[in-house]
Amino acid sequence: MTQPHQPPRVLITGAASGLGAAFARAWEARGATVLRTDRTPGEGIHPLDITSDADWAAVRDHVEQTWGGLDVLVNNAGIAGGGRLDVAGIDEWQRMVDVNLLGAVRGTATFTPTFKRQRSGAVVNVASLAGLVHPAGMGSYNATKAAVVALTETTGHELAAYGVRAHVVCPSYFRTNLMAEVESRDTALQQVVTRLVAEAPLGPDDIAAAVLEAIDAGVEVIVPDDAARSAYQLKLTDRPSYDAVMRAQARKLEAVDG
Repeated sequence: MTQPHQPPRVLITGAASGLGAAFARAWEARGATVLRTDRTPGEGIHPLDITSDADWAAVRDHVEQTWGGLDVLVNNAGIAGGGRLDVAGIDEWQRMVDVNLLGAVRGTATFTPTFKRQRSGAVVNVASLAGLVHPAGMGSYNATKAAVVALTETTGHELAAYGVRAHVVCPSYFRTNLMAEVESRDTALQQVVTRLVAEAPLGPDDIAAAVLEAIDAGVEVIVPDDAARSAYQLKLTDRPSYDAVMRAQARKLEAVDG
């Protein structure tokens, strides 16, 4: 099997800020060569709209011409949001699917031929605790993040024979600017989630550090923080209590509308 290039060549989507920028800093601190991509223009940012096939093709060509291959693809870019079933519109669902799910699909499909040719590589998909634990009011977000978990598992199985690894990242709330761009008809949900993000104890650098350690250890489903691990463990070990917590949260969300 061809050994990965040293230092590792890493492509990160949504790297202009937040967790994507934290990933870039963490990999660069390890000596990696990092291509930061984002749809938001900026210094040191390569343009990439993850919903555009043409943009993905251009980035693939750039990577092949500049590096000759890729060691790690980080499908990090995504959007937050959601909305209760009788509040969110189908247009909001469609946007969530296009960005959160199909963005990761496009990235993975674009670089799968490269990984197969090399017989090495890694795909890191950023999902969310919402991919494993499904709170009320976040149907579209939950569904797309759960789909990213499934996509990652499928990728790992499909590409294992080529020496390619797949990891999915499922953090709980952490401090980020992601909520600043949320456009949701469900203002009650937006109010609750914005508060949870603002009050979260961890920032993106904390999550990035935990994720890289887990990748080193070969963990495939990465639940990088205590709050996320506790919530997921409750679901796995005590489903009645988990359901009770989720339904209590649903009632609180309805009460916000008052």
